[in-house]
Amino acid sequence: MRNEGVNRNMGEKIAIYPGTFDPIHNGHLEIIRRALGTFDRVIVALGANPEKDVIFTVEERLDMIRRSIRDMNHRVECEAFDGLLVRYAERKKANAIIRGLRAVSDFEYEFQLALMNRKLSRSIETFFMMTALRYLYVSSRIIKATVVAGGVPRDLVPPYVLEMLRKKFPNMR
Repeated sequence: MRNEGVNRNMGEKIAIYPGTFDPIHNGHLEIIRRALGTFDRVIVALGANPEKDVIFTVEERLDMIRRSIRDMNHRVECEAFDGLLVRYAERKKANAIIRGLRAVSDFEYEFQLALMNRKLSRSIETFFMMTALRYLYVSSRIIKATVVAGGVPRDLVPPYVLEMLRKKFPNMR
């Protein structure tokens, strides 16, 4: 009998939380904290998305993620990957992919990705997590648009990310 729901690593429940994280924001961190209530480990996986224009390098984004998750203990790690997400998840012996949702428009796209991932690997489940109400409107794209226009996304990003945004956009007020 095949047991698809149990991780191949002695029952440890490992989730991959993939994204571009350009930059990571408090909505992302809230999803990670909540995922720790269900999973033994969460791997924040920085993926390349050719459809997105990024302002930070991979190294800068990894640094911002690592500094932002420091208080979450040894159960959260991050690294960059390329290629298919499900192949990366298999290499990491993960049994779940976490996807954050803000609105119905997010769901349609994420649902298509989840179905394709399921087609590629039946042993990895996708878990959709609704963001907290206070972060419903927050996205990396909105944060970038705000800083480009000179605004400051206080309370939306961790302090170190705000510092990095100030370096990239000195016109922030």
